[in-house]
Amino acid sequence: MPGLVLEGGSLRAIFSAGVMDALLEEKILFPYVIGVSAGISNGAAYLSGQKGRNLQILLTYRHDPRYVGRRNYIKYRSLFGIDFIFDEIPNRLIPYDWDSFRAYPGRAFAVATNADTGLPEYLDLANLDSESHILRATCALPLLFPAICWQGKLYYDGGLTDSIPAQRALDDGNDKLLIVLTQPKGFRKEYPREYDLAIRFLGKRFPNLPDVLRSRHLRYNAELDFCEKLEAEGRAVILRPDYPLDGMEKDLDRIRANYKHGFDLASGRMDKIRSLFTEN
Repeated sequence: MPGLVLEGGSLRAIFSAGVMDALLEEKILFPYVIGVSAGISNGAAYLSGQKGRNLQILLTYRHDPRYVGRRNYIKYRSLFGIDFIFDEIPNRLIPYDWDSFRAYPGRAFAVATNADTGLPEYLDLANLDSESHILRATCALPLLFPAICWQGKLYYDGGLTDSIPAQRALDDGNDKLLIVLTQPKGFRKEYPREYDLAIRFLGKRFPNLPDVLRSRHLRYNAELDFCEKLEAEGRAVILRPDYPLDGMEKDLDRIRANYKHGFDLASGRMDKIRSLFTEN
């Protein structure tokens, strides 16, 4: 069985949205999808079959202060307008097709980091509620989001603990993977100095998070190496941008171009993607 693995990356994931729309155009629906942060949030439109929806949202609301703006810190303690993104847009402004999502015949998971244990959890999107608390949880990067409560637990961004959950996809029974990354080939993560502030801010409340933050770049780079090993063994197809993308991109023309880049790359490798569905 083939699986689709989606890295996060905030607005960089518009590249992944282009990839998934190319899959929808070719009527390719993976029976298993797992992703992190904006990757799986964009993946929700793939699961509901809504081609173009992710691009429409960014082109319409990227410059709307309700979507992203410093004033959101007053209400949400977040740079992003959490209720606007995860409730008002999908339920009123650009409606999400909940019926088609519920009819998705496969399994889909979002990775989130348990704030208390510092461990990844793989939240079943079959339990996604109308206010998308699971998607809020997987996107909750410290300092940009507050911890998100879901079913009595507090969560932060899944990318802190499992940025590219290829191993989990294999553990869940998938033998071949399409892995969609949002950084170009050769990228390696380094420790970001802003984590020093996050460690000071969160360490007393969540004592297991400092070590998670300090070692995130090491886990990420090891996961990249693992994905490339799978590709070399013929067990994965990796799609990633040819150039760096800005996670907070403001230029709408660049957003369109990044989306088209993902769409075109996937279209050009569609035979290879289809081969993931054939048995050896």
